[in-house]
This record gives sequence, C-alpha cells and structure tokens, in this order.
Amino acid sequence: MKRLIILGLAIFSLTAVKAQTKWNIDNVHSTVNFTVAHLVISEVEGNFKTFTGTIDSPKANFDGSKIEFTVDVKSINTENEMRDTHLKSDDFFNSEKYPQMVFKGVSFKKVSGNKYKLTGNLTIRDVTRSVTFDVTYGGTANDGYGNTKAGFKASGVINRLDYGLKWNKLTETGGSVVGTDITISLRLEFAQAK
Repeated sequence: MKRLIILGLAIFSLTAVKAQTKWNIDNVHSTVNFTVAHLVISEVEGNFKTFTGTIDSPKANFDGSKIEFTVDVKSINTENEMRDTHLKSDDFFNSEKYPQMVFKGVSFKKVSGNKYKLTGNLTIRDVTRSVTFDVTYGGTANDGYGNTKAGFKASGVINRLDYGLKWNKLTETGGSVVGTDITISLRLEFAQAK
C-alpha cells in the first residue's frame, strides 16, 4: 500500500510539472511605455526598447502564473537625446550603476472575465517595492508559423520618488517640472516555449 501511495505521488508530481507551461516575451510585438506629467500642464511619453520576460503558467487561463520581467534602463527612449541622457544619469536611473529594472511577480489572480491583478516586487536602482498592475488578458492564437501566442495589456502607477528618482525643479507657479507619478503601460505578446 505504501508503494502504491508513493507511486501515485510520483505520477501526480510528474503531471504537475508537465502541466506547467512556459511562455517567453515576443519583443517584436510588445511595448513597454511610460507617461509622466511635465510642467503640470502636459505629459511626456517614453518607452524602453530592450526587455525580457517570462511566464510560468500552471493553468490554461494563466491564473496563478509566475511572471518575471527585466528592462534594460539604457534602452530608454523619449525621442530626445538630451533628455534620455539626463534620465540615465544619477539624477534619475543611474544606468551605469543600476543597468536593469526587475519585476518579480508574487501573485497573478483572475478578478473576473479576462481581468486580472498582478502583484509583485519592482526593483529600480537599489530600491524594491511592491506594485500592482491591472491586466487584461487578450487570449491566445496561433501565428501561422506554428507558434502559440498569448496577449496581455497591463497598466499601473508608481511614485518615482519611492525609487530614488529624486531630481526635481519647480515652475514659477510652484508646480513640479516633472511629475512624481509615473504611469506604466505594457502591451505584451508571449510565445509558448516549444
């Protein structure tokens, strides 16, 4: 009887491992964007060109997935070279000392329909804080090349001062030149690993 239980547990473990599906980011069909207020009256947009990401999913609907994401800070792009250089400096990211932003998911839970909440630890510079993203799951499809793809939209807001991105100047009316809240907007497509 004991052997039968051990055999059953071994089969269950193998099945659980097999059920785990790995997905890798498709960079060509994904974007990592951000928006920040400028002079209180408008916004500046930017993005990061280089990033990696994975999903380890125990279920077909992705509920309970483990999600990790890494962004190359030096790939920041706001369509202005002088501003990008400033953002890479120690006033903001200090990309020489801290070349990556890293997100490690702690919880990915279905809320209703195709809506999810993703909570995890985001590290910028040498600061790690918990953040939550609202996620919309777009579904899965085959791309015509034998690849299965899954699409997601995610958005969230962080306070840049919490991560040591402290540079600031005030306008003549007392408002901040650069806002403190950063809106992060992700459009992500993942390919199922073969």
